[in-house]
This record gives sequence, structure tokens and C-alpha cells, in this order.
Amino acid sequence: MPDCPTDRYVSFSAIDFEENARAVLRYLFRYIDDPAVTNPFWERFKQRLTKAEADAVPVADKLLLLHSHVYYMAELFEDHEDESALAALAKLERECF
Repeated sequence: MPDCPTDRYVSFSAIDFEENARAVLRYLFRYIDDPAVTNPFWERFKQRLTKAEADAVPVADKLLLLHSHVYYMAELFEDHEDESALAALAKLERECF
């Protein structure tokens, strides 16, 4: 990734972890807030996210939660053929995980 403008192995200074997470969550909630799409798995995810955001170090906890659900989010975005969401997820993975 030498041509990547924000290479986490060089410096974290130009990486906006919070915005990267917010971008992915905006796409994710577009689907999992829809009663036709959500399921008990995503409802539990929302509960865990609410708790993570309330913790003392919410960004770290939220990133950990997102990191542990990358494959499920990717599958959801692929099922909806949402290239923008997949790009946001790839950026989050590349820069923050």
C-alpha cells in the first residue's frame, strides 16, 4: 500500500477512524433498520453497538465490533449490490483494522 495516502503502518495521523466507522454504519443502517431486511442477528448487533457507544472508549469498542462483523456486512452489501457501501467498508478495513 505505498501509494495509499493514509497508510496506518506509517502514521495514524491522517486517518479519521470515527468518520470511517460512521460512513459504514450509515450504509449498514439503511438496510438493517428496514424490517424487511433485519433479523435477530442485526438486532443484536444494534444492541451491542449502542452499548459500545456508551462505553468509556466508544471509538475503540465500536471499531472492534465493526471489525468482528466485517464479513457479515460485506455479505449484506454484496447481496444488495451496493458498491458504495463495499467501498466504504474496504476503506474502513484498509485504514482502521
